[in-house]
Amino acid sequence: MAASSVNIESQRDSKFPLPVDSEHKATVFRLFSVAKPHMRAFHLSWISFFACFVSTFAAPPLLPIIRDNLGLTATDIGNAGIASVSGAVFARVAMGTACDLFGPRLASACLTLLTAPAVYSFAMAHDAISFLLVRFFTGFSLATFVSTQYWMSSMFSPSVVGTANGVAAGWGNLGGGATQLIMPLVFALIRDIGAVRFTAWRIAFFIPALFQTLSACTIMLFGQDLPDGDFHKLEKAGDKKKDKFSKVFYHGVTNYRAWILALTYGYCFGVELTVDNIIAEYFYDRFDLKLHTAGLIAASFGLANFFSRPAGGIVSDMVAKRYGMRGRIWALWIGQTLGGILCIVLGAVSTLWGSIFVMILFSIFVQAACGLTFGVVPFVSRRSLGVISGMTGGGGNVGAVLTQLIFFKGSRYSKETGIKLMGVMIVACTIPHMFIYFPQWGGMFCGPSSGKNYTTEHDYYRSEWSEEEQSRSHHLASMKFADNSRSERGRRADPVAAVPTSQDGSN
Repeated sequence: MAASSVNIESQRDSKFPLPVDSEHKATVFRLFSVAKPHMRAFHLSWISFFACFVSTFAAPPLLPIIRDNLGLTATDIGNAGIASVSGAVFARVAMGTACDLFGPRLASACLTLLTAPAVYSFAMAHDAISFLLVRFFTGFSLATFVSTQYWMSSMFSPSVVGTANGVAAGWGNLGGGATQLIMPLVFALIRDIGAVRFTAWRIAFFIPALFQTLSACTIMLFGQDLPDGDFHKLEKAGDKKKDKFSKVFYHGVTNYRAWILALTYGYCFGVELTVDNIIAEYFYDRFDLKLHTAGLIAASFGLANFFSRPAGGIVSDMVAKRYGMRGRIWALWIGQTLGGILCIVLGAVSTLWGSIFVMILFSIFVQAACGLTFGVVPFVSRRSLGVISGMTGGGGNVGAVLTQLIFFKGSRYSKETGIKLMGVMIVACTIPHMFIYFPQWGGMFCGPSSGKNYTTEHDYYRSEWSEEEQSRSHHLASMKFADNSRSERGRRADPVAAVPTSQDGSN
């Protein structure tokens, strides 16, 4: 009863407009609210990530014009596409660590501002090398995905964190589809005003660059790291213990679950990045469409993020209420496997309308798998949440790089063959989900530990802290999270759930 009384008391905290748990994380997700700090952080994060996605994928819908102006070959275009997602591989891991140490607000705003000049520099590209370089440096901004997921996991309780992560990332990823519409329209407007087409595409890049700059400034002015305040102020007041980089990084990279999720995320989000780079040109060339028409069709793939990735997060939370963490992992495996099968079908369909229909179904499942993945990620580690998020996000970019190198670089495979082979890889890479196991909750085929090996949520999250750190009460935030994550047991009867938890996290 003690644990439940703490939750009821915290829900009535007058400091927050939304009901909260013992960590002051919101226990509800109200999409159309801008309540500070929870929902304000949500809207700031997804808008900033959206801006970065628009910038990173602003070039593909204009490639038929850019390649004529710069004399780009198929290999040049493939290399630039790979460059656009490869830079974020290490940037995402670094971003995760920065979030753990300095907070998501500062980490996100700084990276967004630092990469904005690269977007402006598209206007000065004059050959294949300069075009590749601006796409490479612009792609670093995709690391803001990690700060988005970290921020949502810091603001929302375990019962709704999948939904918050899914909607924030999904609406951010929406930029990949929106830019397919925005850039051809901006280009056409500038050209119609009087600019020649080889000048108009260069001017068009000032729009996403300005949007990205403004989003970073807004985060700095109105954002807040945690429900109780910013990292720096809380550490200065002694309300938050300053962690060590070495310990945070160690507990992240030594957790095998993070590596599995990084691999499998490489073939859901990594596939999404790949399709964003190739799909407009695929429809333009294969079906001999107009540039604007190809852009509209390609946009439908990215625009599905409006509901597909959020749906993945919502489904993850829904199945967790009944089946706990085991339900989350099963849902992830099923969704991603179906996405792979549909990808194979997409490569085999030879009609325009058939390709559009299958592409939309494929986009729904592959993007839902991304949302389902980040329904699991927040529970892998409390102490190293940023590193785990960064490793998983970085895995997405590694998958995109490898997929484009293997299947879409040069003329080794036709694009339709590459798409089919990509689908085979998706199905194969879902198999490791079967090896994800949480001793306190179980895995796909095994239940939680029992007998002498019985493990509670407190045992699992306390193991990330040494006895010395525990004696200094550094682990108390993890123990609060352990209390709130008991919902991951699902509805199975468990007498331990009713045992009160003391302040130090012992049962």
